[in-house]
Amino acid sequence: MHIRATVAAVTGALALSALVVPAAQAADAPSGKAAFGSAASGAESGSTTTSTLDVTFSDMKVNSGKNIVVGTTNVVSVPVTYTVTHAADLDTSSDNFATGPLIYHGSSMDTADNVLISDDPATCTAASSTVLNCKGVINIRPADGDLWNSDAGTWGAGALAVTSNGDEKTQGGLGSTKVQRYSKLTVNAGPEPVYKGKTITSTGKLSRANWEDNAYHGYTNQPVKLQFRKAGTSTYTTVKTVYSDQYGNLKATTTATYDGYWRFSFAGTTTTPAVNATGDYVDVR
Repeated sequence: MHIRATVAAVTGALALSALVVPAAQAADAPSGKAAFGSAASGAESGSTTTSTLDVTFSDMKVNSGKNIVVGTTNVVSVPVTYTVTHAADLDTSSDNFATGPLIYHGSSMDTADNVLISDDPATCTAASSTVLNCKGVINIRPADGDLWNSDAGTWGAGALAVTSNGDEKTQGGLGSTKVQRYSKLTVNAGPEPVYKGKTITSTGKLSRANWEDNAYHGYTNQPVKLQFRKAGTSTYTTVKTVYSDQYGNLKATTTATYDGYWRFSFAGTTTTPAVNATGDYVDVR
């Protein structure tokens, strides 16, 4: 679930609106789910609420500690685990209680300009009378406009919970993760074959996902290493560093010495992950 703009639109049960059943079934819905629907409607209207649910969240891990890399079309499902600590007398059955993870772009929940929340409530198991271990999934849909290019970088992590009587709690500052723009890198080395001592020219392109037009565009003015792996070996060594041009294009020349594989290698940035081109074999005669 994607929410852009003010944190008021994020508060509480909006994140759990996946629990709301269709209108035709509302009369038969459990009371807890009906309350979630009511709270979601209030949140969507922009109303703010004060945390009234006595729970705390901790031990949050987003995507198993790995960066979240998002392309232009494929849905990225991000696993999240965390702990909920609650009063012993709180009814945490699904009819009364639901919780879900979220990530947000901004220095805090109060100033977040984008929030991504789990479509469905997390699955929780009781570790004790006051502790729940929860697992949820946040789905990111780039083709649906979930992200802007300016969203790439560090995000905060948080969670929320709501009960059937309308008590709710939202908590940020539970950790951080990076959301990055998927990168691609190509190489073409030649001529093939080439005589020893002659020039080998390697060309390629460094590009990354643009979340605003759902296409890949050149990543400009980035240092990229030209690397070589001699035939029969398994390790690439760096020969030189070149920079991508205004279109993301790359070009590097070297002298032919041995048969082997040429590739470009990009170390990555905060907003864009590292990537290696598939090595291109050149036969030296």
